Amino acid sequence: MPRTGLTAERVVAAAADLADEVGFENVTLSALARRFGVKDASLYSHVRNLQDLRTRVAFLAGGEMIERIADAVAGRAGKDALAAFAGAYRAYALERPGRYAATQARIDQDLVAASPAFRRTAEITYGMLRAYGLEEPDLTDAVRLLRSTFHGYCALEAAGGFGAARDVRTSWDRAIEALHVALENWPREAAVTGPVPGPVPPS
Repeated sequence: MPRTGLTAERVVAAAADLADEVGFENVTLSALARRFGVKDASLYSHVRNLQDLRTRVAFLAGGEMIERIADAVAGRAGKDALAAFAGAYRAYALERPGRYAATQARIDQDLVAASPAFRRTAEITYGMLRAYGLEEPDLTDAVRLLRSTFHGYCALEAAGGFGAARDVRTSWDRAIEALHVALENWPREAAVTGPVPGPVPPS
């Protein structure tokens, strides 16, 4: 592939594709340069270093993922919204494993706070949970429960970690029902007093 037309957007998109093929942890500037048929140095006009590249892939993937989720939950509330949110999350994690791994990477919090994709993720996630009547600090606790459940299930499923004969999708659906019951019957703490911070990415 010729160097002509190489842009930061093309480099990041190619890195995301490469992540899906070989794993996010295996994405390197050298591997990406080979894909474009250029020397490693040619990429430094578009990304500062490997960490910058991986951060950009994380933001790209985060934006893609939340758009899927937003489309799925539009017009829904309560259990229907939770099931739609969870289904879109699981589908993206299984269909785009490298991109999904990027969304779990540790990123500088100042960069996260400035990211429109991550702010949108927070708004949609917290909005769904507020429909259950939750406020802080319960919102953050509920987000952590959902994130750990979704991520743990998807990671185990992708790795073939469920060996029992029970259908994996059936177990997933039952888990979402259990989460719905837990959210409806949340053991609430006293609400946080004082200024309420703006939306932040799920914790």
